[in-house]
Amino acid sequence: MSTTTAPLPPELAVSEWFNTAAPPTLAALRGRPVLLHSFQLLCPGCVGQSIPQIQRIERVFGHTDLQVIGIHTVFEHHAAMTPVTLKAFLHEYRITHPVGVDRADGASDVPVTMRRFGWRGTPSSVLIGRDGSILHQTFGVEDDIAIGARIAMALSAPLPDRATARPAADGQGCADGLCKPPTSPENPIREES
Repeated sequence: MSTTTAPLPPELAVSEWFNTAAPPTLAALRGRPVLLHSFQLLCPGCVGQSIPQIQRIERVFGHTDLQVIGIHTVFEHHAAMTPVTLKAFLHEYRITHPVGVDRADGASDVPVTMRRFGWRGTPSSVLIGRDGSILHQTFGVEDDIAIGARIAMALSAPLPDRATARPAADGQGCADGLCKPPTSPENPIREES
């Protein structure tokens, strides 16, 4: 009998955090469902659909232990989307959950976290279960009922036994130390759009 284990996500690569006293890590959040949402402040789909959906999710699931984390993933118009602009954007749109600036590395216009997760653009989202595994990843905006049902299922999962929880091999969420994107043959992801 074989068992399929959902992949663990790579750790976030963030150059600056907003709305948090200490930088959150996916490893430290094991035991809680996590909803990552990547966005750009100049992305019409993010501003018009994704961010309002995230705010609805926060209202509906605010009484639970769901952790929402935003990743400002800039892969175009870099000069216009600075951390100063993002700070004003977060204030104007009343975004209060932790938001990290996806780290650029100079080797590519595509930032590190975006590459690690294999995101095709913004908005993208990743739902991570209590055991730290990726439950669902999508590009675009899902129907509210679909994402709400996924979150409810993640919240209803039992808390993982700390003795049997799957730790990251290198403490950074990277089994190979290189953070292979989850779309590699060794680490497939269920993706729906």
